[in-house]
Amino acid sequence: MRLSDEELDRYARHIVLPQVGGVGQRKLNSASVAVIGAGGIGSAVIPALAGAGIGKLTIIDSDVVELANLHRQPLFRERDAGYSKADLALQFVHRLNRFVEASPVQERIGRENAPALLAGNDLVIDGSDNFATRLAVSDTCVALGVPMISAAAVQFQGQVGLFRSKPCYRCFVGDAFDADDCDNCAELGVLGALTATVGSFAALLAINFIVGIGEDQAGKLHLFDGARLSWREIRIPADAGCRACGEG
Repeated sequence: MRLSDEELDRYARHIVLPQVGGVGQRKLNSASVAVIGAGGIGSAVIPALAGAGIGKLTIIDSDVVELANLHRQPLFRERDAGYSKADLALQFVHRLNRFVEASPVQERIGRENAPALLAGNDLVIDGSDNFATRLAVSDTCVALGVPMISAAAVQFQGQVGLFRSKPCYRCFVGDAFDADDCDNCAELGVLGALTATVGSFAALLAINFIVGIGEDQAGKLHLFDGARLSWREIRIPADAGCRACGEG
């Protein structure tokens, strides 16, 4: 893929980085990424990836904008209340970078439709707000062999991890959270700036993964404490008995 003169100008600050260069920018331009959720996490992920020049973005979200979203979802405005988040995110991407091919999916992703929605992507970024969706997405990514970044934020706590086949997200949380009635930020609350921090970290992890910057992050979980303003890292061991990626 050859970069046009306009793209060379647009991505000049990337290309001048020795870790990226023209080769890395072309990798970004050729990548297909599915983003699940255009909420707090997605409001940071989607602009960052669109600005970076990801070639194809699929934005999956069945919700509409509510006023209670606005403290953590700067993709939207008060006048957007009642309108589709996926459609509004698409409009944002088109205004930001006309070289990005974006597609909105106004469906709730689950076990039945996840294979069709996620197949063919180079990476999935899951910013959904419940365990049932996260586990369905993770299990599908394992089955398809698609790497997945999971990003979550609630109250003052955030976590971001890259999972590539084994260990998978289910190795981390187990089988106890497949029900739809698990707590989310609507019940527990979330600091608006926390979702921006976590989403930006997820976008940086995605860009580094696609370009090939730094050491392999698969199987590491990055935990952020928004009250203490500190990060720590843990490694997730593979679970031999995991029903998604385990031996059984």
